[in-house]
Amino acid sequence: MHTHVIIDLLITGSHHCLRSPWPIPQWQLIGDPTMYESYWQKKGDETTVVIPGWQFMSYFSDATRLCWFLEPEFAEQIVRLHNVVGNAVTENRHIVVGTGSTQLFQAALYALSPCAEAEPISVVSAAPYYSSYPLITDCLKSRLYKWAGDARSFSKNGPYIELVTSPNNPDGFARRSVVNGSEGILIHDLAYYWPQYTPISSPANYDLMLFTVSKSTGHAGMRIGWALVKDEDVARKMTKYIEINTIGVSKDSQVRAAKVLKVISDNSEGPNEGDSFFEFSYRVMAKRWKQLREAVQQSGLFSVSDFPPQLCMFLNRVFEPQPAFAWIKCEGDIDNCESFLRGKKILTRGGKHFGVSPKYVRISMLDRDKNYETFVRRLSTIRS
Repeated sequence: MHTHVIIDLLITGSHHCLRSPWPIPQWQLIGDPTMYESYWQKKGDETTVVIPGWQFMSYFSDATRLCWFLEPEFAEQIVRLHNVVGNAVTENRHIVVGTGSTQLFQAALYALSPCAEAEPISVVSAAPYYSSYPLITDCLKSRLYKWAGDARSFSKNGPYIELVTSPNNPDGFARRSVVNGSEGILIHDLAYYWPQYTPISSPANYDLMLFTVSKSTGHAGMRIGWALVKDEDVARKMTKYIEINTIGVSKDSQVRAAKVLKVISDNSEGPNEGDSFFEFSYRVMAKRWKQLREAVQQSGLFSVSDFPPQLCMFLNRVFEPQPAFAWIKCEGDIDNCESFLRGKKILTRGGKHFGVSPKYVRISMLDRDKNYETFVRRLSTIRS
């Protein structure tokens, strides 16, 4: 009996009617981070949260806050973790909590789009871009904004929104804005700017930055993300969008996320920091990237990117980025890498979804150990 290794769950179909040929959820799971389960299992009750049935019944967390559904404890731990890791400026920033960074991205588009324009504002990102950006942007056919494709080929006059994902999903490279326009508005998606994936060289300091629990701690099921927003009016509009969309964000998830962030910060600053979450995650990612490069070399049919090493100020060591996704190219006369690997019982996500050649595929590095080891073993034996 043949089995498929599902390394990056795949969705096919149109932008407006997603259909899956596999028995998996209708919405695409972007690199399900089950790799982290083993670490949190070892932590036992350290992150256990008990919530009485009468608690958190109100819509409101703190009516005096700009983001009135943001739990104060969660806000405190967000600021603390960023200060411990040194990956983002939190001073003079408003925190907006969302149901994952996906909702925050939608809230940001709503907040940043001019209301008085005759046509929707263009939304762009440099290819290869995150495959869900076009889907999310055009899902509701909004009159406020529309997807306009690759930022590198965008030349339209007037205002635009550019999405800068750094490190980038899918290829893992650090990114800067590429459109040379005077009316551009930037959204920085920093979901992967954590020390298990890339050296932390300095705190990110941008007007609007998005983060998510799913990729920082592995708790994708909490569906929690946050934005650090410099402009008060933008933060208010984002909050208003979430109020209209879901009347806030789950308090239970926020309290659980606060506990997880606290444990990470405590372990990073404490005497047993060698057993910290980021040390564990760094070691696992380093091992997996070593295995992948060895498998690619043994096969001879593929190539993966090389990254320049940098000093990580948090881990105090020099290392190459080790992204959450591998961006693999099929060499030679293999024109459709996704189809080719499907024939070898490996399911991936092809380059066309990211705005580039089908010779590329994205493969998640965050699956459980057993699945990942099966994948690299299978990849290493492919010859033709």
